[in-house]
Amino acid sequence: MKESIKEPMEEGFTSADYHFMARALQLAAKGLYTTDPNPRVGCVIVRYDQHTEGQVVGEGFHLRTGEPHAEIHALNAAGIKAEGATAYVTLEPCSHTGRTGPCAVALADARVARVVVAMVDPNPRVSGSGIQRLRDEGIQVEVGLLEQDARGLNPGFISRMQRKRPFVRLKMAMSLDGRTAMGSGESQWITGPEARSQVQRLRARSSAILSGVESVIMDDSRLTVRAEQLALDNAEAVSQRQPLRVILDSRLRLPLAAACLREPGRTLIITTEHHSDEKRQKLEAAGALIKVMPADQEGRIDLANMLSWLAEHEQINELLVETGATLAGALLEANAVDELQLFVAPTLLGGEARPLFALPGMTRMADQKRLTIKEIRAVGSDWRIIAEPRTD
Repeated sequence: MKESIKEPMEEGFTSADYHFMARALQLAAKGLYTTDPNPRVGCVIVRYDQHTEGQVVGEGFHLRTGEPHAEIHALNAAGIKAEGATAYVTLEPCSHTGRTGPCAVALADARVARVVVAMVDPNPRVSGSGIQRLRDEGIQVEVGLLEQDARGLNPGFISRMQRKRPFVRLKMAMSLDGRTAMGSGESQWITGPEARSQVQRLRARSSAILSGVESVIMDDSRLTVRAEQLALDNAEAVSQRQPLRVILDSRLRLPLAAACLREPGRTLIITTEHHSDEKRQKLEAAGALIKVMPADQEGRIDLANMLSWLAEHEQINELLVETGATLAGALLEANAVDELQLFVAPTLLGGEARPLFALPGMTRMADQKRLTIKEIRAVGSDWRIIAEPRTD
């Protein structure tokens, strides 16, 4: 990142600047379920004069990959009124030509006078160059307004660009005594319909859903976005994009009749080299994609390698994990979980029921894995806890 881009955050901005950037963030959120693998971006173009505190002349947001970016929608709406105006953009305008032209050039061609950017683009192909291109055209550029809000819209895109792996969100549903299923494996349903609707929205915003084969076999999981449970006005449109289903199955145990193989979208089975070629061919004939990856020292799929591969080859931004105690515990042990969303039902399943996490070897208080609680909220008759693993 160029030194000229490292500016103090949120200094020197007016109340109008805050107002219009907040509106741009609202617009960006309209692409929450549809932009993948692109980031969610909003833009507002405002004309200032001596008689008003700012008049919106154009708005836009990015809807999906291959379609115009937020700035282009806003410029098209503003037309000639963009000249001399201020553009508020939640992410640095792009400076390269991909499926669409560079937005920095479009803003310069429209002769806007000022651009306020919430955050620098983490994409190395863009980072800082879009801002510099605008400045080279004589446009005033200010950076850092409501940056944390902008980052909160795109945790997966930022993670993929900066850490070369997805943002991993682990979702678990449990009873008040920390159990996920009866000893037999029966688990439907611990939580109520409102919580299940929230889970559907988590699925819808995710690039992929990850599960272990044991959980898929036990529940015959479909791992899909279901329109009837989304509780969104555009539920049918949202459910048209099904996240990639990723199943870790080192011995290719997934049944050929598994429900997930008959659902719309793709099912990717990640396995190791130790399996039957005949079973692999049958799974591929049933519609599965098979990816063979190296095993770790214990013969299990290497989780860090798997996450890196998903980011590089499948452009996975946000990875939602819905699985059992063993894989959930392994991800925590590998420090691969960025966020936990725990749905807690007001019920007790008893000591024979299955635990939330399998974390072997924890015998002392010093071994505990502490979390930072970010949010606790009622969801119907249940509670949702959002937490992050502590790194200290």
